[in-house]
Amino acid sequence: MGNLIQQKFHITIIKRLTRRFEHDRGSRDRDIIACDASGGTRAPGDDGADDRLRVSSAHDTMHADPESPASREEAHLLPDDWLKIKTVPGNGNLSPGVYYPTVSKRSRSHRHGASRRTRRRAILKNGECNILKSRISQRRLRFLQDMFTTLVDAQWRWTLLVFTLSFILSWLGFALIWWLIAFTHGDLEPDHLPPMQESTNWKPCVFNIFDFTSCFLFSIETQHTIGYGARTTTEECPEAIFIMCLQSIVGVMIQAFMVGIVFAKMTRPKHRTQTLLFSKYAVICQRDGELCLMFRVGDLRKSHIIGASVRAQLIRSRTTKEGELLSHYQTELELHADGCDSNLFFIWPITMVHRINADSPFYGVSAADILQEKFEIVVILEGTIESTGQTTQARSSYTTSELMWGHRFVPLVTYNRERQGYEVDYSKFEETTQVDTPLCSAKELDEFYGNQADRRSIESTEQVVLKLPERPQRTTTPAAENPTPKAEQKNGDYTVTL
Repeated sequence: MGNLIQQKFHITIIKRLTRRFEHDRGSRDRDIIACDASGGTRAPGDDGADDRLRVSSAHDTMHADPESPASREEAHLLPDDWLKIKTVPGNGNLSPGVYYPTVSKRSRSHRHGASRRTRRRAILKNGECNILKSRISQRRLRFLQDMFTTLVDAQWRWTLLVFTLSFILSWLGFALIWWLIAFTHGDLEPDHLPPMQESTNWKPCVFNIFDFTSCFLFSIETQHTIGYGARTTTEECPEAIFIMCLQSIVGVMIQAFMVGIVFAKMTRPKHRTQTLLFSKYAVICQRDGELCLMFRVGDLRKSHIIGASVRAQLIRSRTTKEGELLSHYQTELELHADGCDSNLFFIWPITMVHRINADSPFYGVSAADILQEKFEIVVILEGTIESTGQTTQARSSYTTSELMWGHRFVPLVTYNRERQGYEVDYSKFEETTQVDTPLCSAKELDEFYGNQADRRSIESTEQVVLKLPERPQRTTTPAAENPTPKAEQKNGDYTVTL
């Protein structure tokens, strides 16, 4: 018993020491350092001309313990040691901080259970709008006035319930009318029932009507034109002929209305969006020397989307010059795919690119700032369905926790020589790879590259040397190789000749 208690005590001490060690290591990993070409380090408080290149503004508030509730509240978009800035030589000059992956483990955002906490977002990942509408005046009346759209947008159980009630109520309603016709005509009296009609020579409005049950069965037969033949109307009652025609028309209208709604629900463009894919994460890396925000779109069907176009909008808060707070200010993001604009030839998955330049709202945002920013990027894919000709729209969104800095999408289109066609491996649709990416903002990166270019241009300027033309060589005799200077005097001036 004593050994068991002692073992538990040792295990408890080891766990506490391990947590303490991880806490201290996390604190050290989050110290921002800047590296020069020689491999030396500078503390964040040191003065220097290139202090603006260090990403330290937003990390002072980061929590050292990655498992603490406050740290889980932050967006984990990079691996644990993403703050370790490595040296990137650049002709002996200081280079900006670059995300250099040292391990191959996946980021925390990929781990199981990391996304259990739901972020506030306007568009969910499945494309549904996360909008709750309340306090609408005369809401039921407004929706009933557009009954067709209401039933198309409603869930299947409510639509089928409405149709079932429509049929049952119409059957019961017309059955009651048929019963009233038979009752007022006297067909339900004991002497006028079907067994006594031949003996009493009684002609009813409808043959073989005994009670309300018989009227209900006749109502169903009339509305759906079943025509069993046991119950038929006669020319005795004009009102019975009119009700028979009216019920036939009502039955056709209900069936046509039901067929139209079912067809509209089954062919809605919304279902086509289930085969349109957006990558779960958006990545930020360099392309052609510029920081770019990229995400991937794909189509699973063979029938393509005609005239497909993709656009993106940034939703975040903004304060105007007058002090007005716009909590959901929308900004259009310029997108392009390869060398084309946002209009796509959508035959395989395409990576959409937003270049972070001076016109981009992310121009002054660094990797550290993204951890503190609160915004949402809504992406919209629109086009015409090739098979039906209907216009469809697929939506998705990315929050700060779904932006992966320093990652790039893996190519997934290859040529299959055996099948003689291009093969798309959708198992790599979400796969990314880590690449070296500056942690500073695009603005700071442009300023750095501009200063470096100016410095190199000054250093590479060659000194201008003026050279006097050489005296032409003359052929001389050996005796004249060392000529003797001669002095002559003319008009009081001395002239020396070599």
